[in-house]
Amino acid sequence: MPRLRRLVAGHFTPARIAALRPRIVEIAADLLAGLPEPGTADLVSGYALPLPVTVICELFGVPEADRTVFHVWSNELVMPASPQTGASAAGALGAYLADLIHRKRGAQEADLLSDLVATAREPGAESPLTSEELLGMAFLLLVAGHETTVNLISATVHALLTHPDQLELLRSEPELVGSAVEEALRHYAPVHATAFRFAAEPLDLAGTHIPTGDAVQISLAAASRDPLHFPDPDRFDLRRQGPAHLAFGHGLHHCLGAPLARTEAVIAVRLLLHHCPDLALAADPAALTWRTSMLVRGLSELPVRIGSVGAR
Repeated sequence: MPRLRRLVAGHFTPARIAALRPRIVEIAADLLAGLPEPGTADLVSGYALPLPVTVICELFGVPEADRTVFHVWSNELVMPASPQTGASAAGALGAYLADLIHRKRGAQEADLLSDLVATAREPGAESPLTSEELLGMAFLLLVAGHETTVNLISATVHALLTHPDQLELLRSEPELVGSAVEEALRHYAPVHATAFRFAAEPLDLAGTHIPTGDAVQISLAAASRDPLHFPDPDRFDLRRQGPAHLAFGHGLHHCLGAPLARTEAVIAVRLLLHHCPDLALAADPAALTWRTSMLVRGLSELPVRIGSVGAR
């Protein structure tokens, strides 16, 4: 695991993410320009989804014509309608990535996937990355690189619109936009749980005996609302102080893409509130549908009403 992380870590350094900021701003501004003025819109399909999809696909060198079907496969993978459709999406995306990797060989393009392809080895050669590892890494990074950020952007906006006191605070103190994103990460946990771990030895955890070899799944959502660490944990509070949330995991398994996700969400929320000073929900919050699974949670739609449009 450390070996594979090192191969991509250089693409998610603060300097690399800072270099992406102007392009992220440009993409967000273009999407905002396409929203009705005034009118109603679904903020998920019109803004929160296409922004991170475009960013991660550009980072990986996925052709623009392929991005819509890529997201369809990705969405079906993380929240399959059935075991059959999930397996079909996995097969289709795997075949597509294998073909894309083949096209990248020798192309000398300046993107993350091309860099990974250059490190992969043919059978019997010496190199830090096998062909199988390359396909698996591309699969994981492309899916994880946008699904969770879609949920983070829409959940942050939803939290602000359903907590008008916090929205008013943010409008009066725009520098709190980073705090709004961090609190949304804690409060809504776009990734609900980690991958399974397996007990290496017998242990007792909070009164539960776990034999050697048993599977254990850690709930990041529960950890980030632990009342022993977060006073009044169900309150959405931009001025919250105290321990950090666990939305991006911890230690060896801390999300490599966390700096990119944070940057995208901060830019998305900041520009949205500037562009739409009268933004409001266009539906009863209780009627909204959340996409749920054992792994991720996010809004299927976020209908909003756009009144006057601010300066761009």
